[in-house]
Amino acid sequence: MRLPRVPRPRSLAGQLFGMQAVLIAVLVAGYALFSYVSDRGQAEEAAGRHAMAVARSVADAPSVHEAIGTANPTADLQPYALRVQRDTGVDFVTIMNPRGIRWTHPEEKLIGKHFLGNIGPALQGGSFTETYTGSLGPSVRAVTPIRADGRTIGLVSAGIKVEAITKRVQDQMTALIGVAAGALLLGGIGTYVINARLRRSTQGMNAAELSRMHDYHQAALHAVREGLLMLDGQFRVALMNDGGRELLGVTDDVVGRSVAELGLPAPLTGALLSAEPRLDEVHLTDARVLVVNTTPVSGGERRGTVVTLRDVTELQALTGELDSERGFTQALRSQAHEAANRLHTMVSLIELGRAEEAVDFATAELELAQALTDEVISAVSEPVLAALLLGKAAQANERGVELVVSEDSGIDDGLLPASLSARDLVTVLGNLIDNALDAAQGTAGARVTVTAFTGESVLVLRVADTGSGVDPAHAEQVFQRGWSTKPAGPGGRGLGLALARQTVNRHAGTLEVREGIEGGAEFEVRLPLPSAVPPGRSAPPSESAVPGGAV
Repeated sequence: MRLPRVPRPRSLAGQLFGMQAVLIAVLVAGYALFSYVSDRGQAEEAAGRHAMAVARSVADAPSVHEAIGTANPTADLQPYALRVQRDTGVDFVTIMNPRGIRWTHPEEKLIGKHFLGNIGPALQGGSFTETYTGSLGPSVRAVTPIRADGRTIGLVSAGIKVEAITKRVQDQMTALIGVAAGALLLGGIGTYVINARLRRSTQGMNAAELSRMHDYHQAALHAVREGLLMLDGQFRVALMNDGGRELLGVTDDVVGRSVAELGLPAPLTGALLSAEPRLDEVHLTDARVLVVNTTPVSGGERRGTVVTLRDVTELQALTGELDSERGFTQALRSQAHEAANRLHTMVSLIELGRAEEAVDFATAELELAQALTDEVISAVSEPVLAALLLGKAAQANERGVELVVSEDSGIDDGLLPASLSARDLVTVLGNLIDNALDAAQGTAGARVTVTAFTGESVLVLRVADTGSGVDPAHAEQVFQRGWSTKPAGPGGRGLGLALARQTVNRHAGTLEVREGIEGGAEFEVRLPLPSAVPPGRSAPPSESAVPGGAV
């Protein structure tokens, strides 16, 4: 058996339309009912006043007093009463004697009959109005005495039928209902138009669906680790999830504030303020490397921008390490080729029976390699820096550049604090050396000089090259992401110095560039240390890098 289909809840717009239509109908119906009751009461009061005015005018008329004194009052009073009734718009004017016997009546056959109604208050000299059902049906009537010489000589009653009053009220109510119906129609059309627009905005969803979508929306925002930032058409923050706050380092409530007021780096702020979409752009903050994607939201007009932020700090560090390993591999391949050549030379000497010369050749090569290692270790015994310098020396040799460790260098093992991680140290010095190798390669007497020492609670790293140097006007631009004097490769350029500056800033240090003593550029890093430098390892008296042993 097929189960009956459960009706789908009406959309939010449909529910609002129904509610507003009912509300307008109730208001109009209530107003119409109130107006009907109020107008009927006012109409009856007005009819009573009108009837009283007519009755008193008749009672005060001299011709009425004269006619009452005649032998046949009806002869004169009946035409007069009909004329007054016609001229004043009342339904009847009845003149009677004090006993209530009619002298006049709209229906002549009722003349001489007893008046149907109350006349007691009038006999006592008072005037009054009442609603009474007489010979002509229900009517609002007024009764007043006719006085002469202090006594009541007759009575006058003038009245308007209730039916006539009701007809007047109904005519007014017909007009009122027409106006109310027009108001209801206009209200209904306006409500329908507004709710049609609301249906488009809510995609026809009902309140339960909207509530459920909001719950999903909030849960997704807090669950996604990537940063999500939504900007309105004026580039003000409309929404930022927890991931976005963490990646951008924002702690305050920034909703409603302009992106330019968030204190972000200028390149990142420019990317967020751009009207053009951005795809997988790499940007640096004080502590992170972010991949930024922006997508404008438009629907006939610019409505805002959706920004996604992905943290690739660790990935960028691993990429840098991979590049270093690739360089080491290439250097080892070159050294293996040279070692093979030397090995062939020694084998050939042995085959020629010159064993002593072969031993001398091998000993010289071994002593040279050991001397290079000893020179680096003696100058910089800190293992991370020593390993980095040995690896970079192999790279430099492969690229035809002489890497020199200044004789002023001196860093003991265990001196660097735990807060200065090996990865950060490799990031700073490795990128500076790579940049110097790029600048020096291809120049006459290509050389890169490295100086590393500690003094006065500060670690100083200097890297100088024999390249073309840096224009003083570009002294700050060289540390911005994307700046480079080399053509961009597949992975882009201009990120190494920016990463070095970011790492130095994270450790509250400084990174500056100036002209070197050999004409190229000299980069100097100063990183604060938590404790004083041990005696005997202080900074050299000269701040200039003096070339020492070639590595």
